[in-house]
Amino acid sequence: MIRQTSRKYASAWEQRKLGDIAERVTRKNENNESDLPLTISAQHGLIDQRLFFNAQVASRDMSGYYLLRQGEFAYNKSTSADSPWGAIKRLTRYEKGCVSTLYICFALLNANPDYLVTYYETNRWHKAVQMIAAEGARNHGLLNIAPDDFFDTMVSLPESQAEQQTIGAFFSRLDSLITLHQRKRLWFAK
Repeated sequence: MIRQTSRKYASAWEQRKLGDIAERVTRKNENNESDLPLTISAQHGLIDQRLFFNAQVASRDMSGYYLLRQGEFAYNKSTSADSPWGAIKRLTRYEKGCVSTLYICFALLNANPDYLVTYYETNRWHKAVQMIAAEGARNHGLLNIAPDDFFDTMVSLPESQAEQQTIGAFFSRLDSLITLHQRKRLWFAK
């Protein structure tokens, strides 16, 4: 077991199965509760398809799509240059939206969501996915990962939820500062 020591915390880090800290979300948009089609962008997270693609890629009838609620996560198994093992993002911009059933969606049970956002921004989870992934039959960059196997992947996290929250909040603030400085740079460049 890895030990991390700081002034405020002296707790162990542990390896937990994702399925021990999260539950799969398979709720369908049966009653057309949402008309917002979402996609996952490695850079922008879960975002309205109409903004990202400048068109709606999803079918008009999204009653068969998964209905994702704010705070829940989705894993897009499509590979890209920025995300060789896909991208895992949390819905933060919208109250709810619809995603393809090709995504693996989940809600956290007993882990800090900000910590998990930070964790999935690193490459620490890639090896676990790499061990279970096979490229899809059409060979177009879609990884063939069964949900049960995905939920068996290990996540490295501090035992203490307070420490998870501290780490998540730190990186969230850091991301906000980086975004602010990028905006200032763009504004001054005009």
